[in-house]
Amino acid sequence: MSPESAAALPIDSVIPELLDALGASTAAVLEAPPGAGKTTRVPLALLAAPWLGDRRIVMLEPRRLAARAAARRMATTLGEDVGQRVGYRVRGDSRVSSATQIEVVTEGVLTRMIQRDPALESVGIVIFDEFHERSIHADVGLALCLATQDLLRPDLRILVMSATIDGGAAARLLGDAVVVRSEGRAFPVETQYRAPPSGVGTVPHVVRVVRDALLEDTGSVLVFLSGAGEIGRVAGLLAPRLPADVSLHQLFGAMSPAAQDRAIVPAPTGQRKVVLATNVAETSLTIEGISVVVDGGWMRIPRFSPRTGMTRLETVRVSRASADQRRGRAGRTMSGTCHRCWSAAEDSGLLPFTRAEMVDADLTPLVLDLVAAGFPDPAALRWLDVPPAAAVAEARQLLAQLGALDSGGRITSHGTAMAGLGTHPRLAHMLLTARNDSPASAARAATIAAILDDRDPMRGDGGPPEVDLSLRVEVLERRDFASSSFGDEGLLARLRDAAREWRRRLGVGNPTVGSAADIGSLLAMAYPDRVAQQRGGPGRFLLRNGRGASIDPRDPMARQPWIVAAGVEDAGVDARITLAASLDPASLDACIRAQGETVTTTSWDAEQGAVRTRRRTTLGALVLSDVVVPSSDPAAVQSALVGAINDLGVATLPWEGPAGRVRSRIRFVAVHFPGWPDLSDEVLGVTLADWLAPRLEGINRLDAIAPARLTAALLELLTWEQRRSLDDLAPDRVAVPSGSKLEVDYSDPAAPFLAVRLQEVFGWTATPRIANGRCPLVLHLLSPGYRPVQVTRDLASFWANGYFDVRRDMRGRYPKHAWPDDPLTATAVSGRRRPQS
Repeated sequence: MSPESAAALPIDSVIPELLDALGASTAAVLEAPPGAGKTTRVPLALLAAPWLGDRRIVMLEPRRLAARAAARRMATTLGEDVGQRVGYRVRGDSRVSSATQIEVVTEGVLTRMIQRDPALESVGIVIFDEFHERSIHADVGLALCLATQDLLRPDLRILVMSATIDGGAAARLLGDAVVVRSEGRAFPVETQYRAPPSGVGTVPHVVRVVRDALLEDTGSVLVFLSGAGEIGRVAGLLAPRLPADVSLHQLFGAMSPAAQDRAIVPAPTGQRKVVLATNVAETSLTIEGISVVVDGGWMRIPRFSPRTGMTRLETVRVSRASADQRRGRAGRTMSGTCHRCWSAAEDSGLLPFTRAEMVDADLTPLVLDLVAAGFPDPAALRWLDVPPAAAVAEARQLLAQLGALDSGGRITSHGTAMAGLGTHPRLAHMLLTARNDSPASAARAATIAAILDDRDPMRGDGGPPEVDLSLRVEVLERRDFASSSFGDEGLLARLRDAAREWRRRLGVGNPTVGSAADIGSLLAMAYPDRVAQQRGGPGRFLLRNGRGASIDPRDPMARQPWIVAAGVEDAGVDARITLAASLDPASLDACIRAQGETVTTTSWDAEQGAVRTRRRTTLGALVLSDVVVPSSDPAAVQSALVGAINDLGVATLPWEGPAGRVRSRIRFVAVHFPGWPDLSDEVLGVTLADWLAPRLEGINRLDAIAPARLTAALLELLTWEQRRSLDDLAPDRVAVPSGSKLEVDYSDPAAPFLAVRLQEVFGWTATPRIANGRCPLVLHLLSPGYRPVQVTRDLASFWANGYFDVRRDMRGRYPKHAWPDDPLTATAVSGRRRPQS
């Protein structure tokens, strides 16, 4: 069958205008609503364009399901099988041949084509279908094709096709390209608003609306839900309540191609179907027989946070454009009805368009793809939405950790190999590194990659499963995996096929996986930034990037001291770990350990009251090891001890005893004689490194500083002349008439005093003076019981006036001690001896 003989479609009327635009220019924008036929008619019409020559047409679809469906539809129009003139290439599936002229591709296929052949020499035109979905792959592909057009292939054609995009913005990006518009064809669709009653959740409300729709209408029903989880719950409630003539199907991206195909084929004659779908069914394909759409009104989008380095799945309201696309599914082949599960008031508040995936996505694959294509700076390319700088910086940091980029941001040979694998750089690094280790490691890495690149086989409707990745690996590696009591057997089979394909690509066959192929260490290769250490009890972890994360304390993984978190959802203060493996830190890959930092520090340990030298190895915020080691740097010990004294204060030094007395004597002399050093706490604290540090050799504790060292350090501050005169100006002891030599207390530099029993100063006629006679000592005269009876600076006045009052009060209390009538002539005694008369 030729394109001309196919049933007429609305797009046919504008194809001549489009051909003229692409004949006169190298870029065009085609706006056509759902059902116009642009996806399957335009590529076929371009086959006869004279500028195409013997080059191919490459069309980028945002989804694998749509790519396969579009290729099949075009091949059927030509009366051929897929893989002849029309073929497709998607991840894990390819139907092309040397005869293929139209190649429908998806995801990163186009990007890898440009990496291998920047000029796209065999390609005449690249078509970006359903560009309004603004997938990151479409944005990257368009930016690279524009660069190819600017630098290498000015004759390369670019066509952007969309149903709802702002054509003017796309045309400006393409250099003021011509915009061709098709009015399209849509059968009438009645729109009903069916907001859920108060307190009724989305899932039970959707089930009720679907059942009502089956009673009110005779057609098949397409139901839009936010994700596979909601689809599973609706299916569980709906299946037992369906009429006998209605079959139930599910449709989402992670399903096998065969299961997806069963969902979109027409129902048998006399039968109807209900298809529960995510937004994969919004565009690019027609599900025959659908006349009713039930729109749950929500979609789930991943939002990446450069601050945390994590992605969280966020359920948001559909945009106006997306809601209209869904509504249009009911009018593709006949009149229909759309039940919107929200109110008319809510409908008026919908955002016009869905945000570009570029704005919210993890940009690690994008940055690697661009560097591999020769564009290390995304700003060098043309974008509708420029990649956010913070997300780009986060991506570069991760790629450097994975060894894909060198210190200058240039791609390494390892990075080139990673880009060629066509999977997330994390998994690519793990696969390549494991292959270099051993066949067993590579085989197990293949199993892990298959799981992480698809849907969790243990995540169903029965609540959160255990987070241990090894449980999933064990099921996939068992020979009798199909008899497993958990998981979708179809999913398990698909995962096993994916693991087999990875082993084939790695060239390792199917070796026996030994215990040496440790899951935790393999996972750490893919997620070096998510190595985590338990902190503060079971279930609480600290990730390498410093972020907190948690596991349900009841989960067996919660008690592991070290883990690697593969599945992490940003969920507030602490992220939520959904998939992880235990880890022996000693088994960390050498590349990851090399990213750690080992620092030897000498510092004050307040708990030990000493300076300690520690060798600490850290991986980001994590401490891999922390041990006390002997110090080989006396200067560092000295500096740390001085720093501790500074922090604690000079008063913490052992001033009791000789050192304190010497300090007090010098401070006293400084009050009366200029040129003597200031030994106040403030000055001594500021100058510790000068006067004390040289005396701390071999000492690492405060309590090990001997008073003699402190005394010697203080005396070093004096000149030779000052040291010689210190005893004269501020004697440590003073001889009293009894013959005793008693200490002078200099604690108050302005008023040094001598505490002495009254009986020991008989015969002392005048107050003794120090500092070359400038300062009289304050005498604290004591009773025989060493209690003060008088404080005086004028001893002569005391003898004349105060002594006799003291004598009267004390003589009866201390009768065995001398209380002479004339203390000036009496003999001083140091004991209880009475003076001789």
